[in-house]
Amino acid sequence: QVQLVESGGGLVQAGGSLRLSCAASGRTFSSYDMGWFRQAPGKEREFVAAIRWTGSSTSYASSVKGRFTISRDSAKNTVYLQMNSLKPEDTAVYYCAARVRSSDGLRLSYDYWGQGTQVTVSS
Repeated sequence: QVQLVESGGGLVQAGGSLRLSCAASGRTFSSYDMGWFRQAPGKEREFVAAIRWTGSSTSYASSVKGRFTISRDSAKNTVYLQMNSLKPEDTAVYYCAARVRSSDGLRLSYDYWGQGTQVTVSS
């Protein structure tokens, strides 16, 4: 079992940056694959980025590749999403997700979810 708490959301102008953090409880954080998803108003939740439990492999949605970077700090039980060159279409509630390490594709099968943090990008 793991509990996730996101922070770092807010209002930013287009072209700006934000860093989201997700703090995980529990002693086995290092054994979890971690992901970020987002949901805009009226749209389904979509995959944004993910990182394997080892930190050796990452995956990004094509819409954010080259602008967003996911990383993890096992000493702090925290995963980060650095978001640069933000666009109005990045506006959404961003959710952190976790799953026990798996050979599944990084976009799939997350079991634990945070409450979300709002990111709003103004034009």
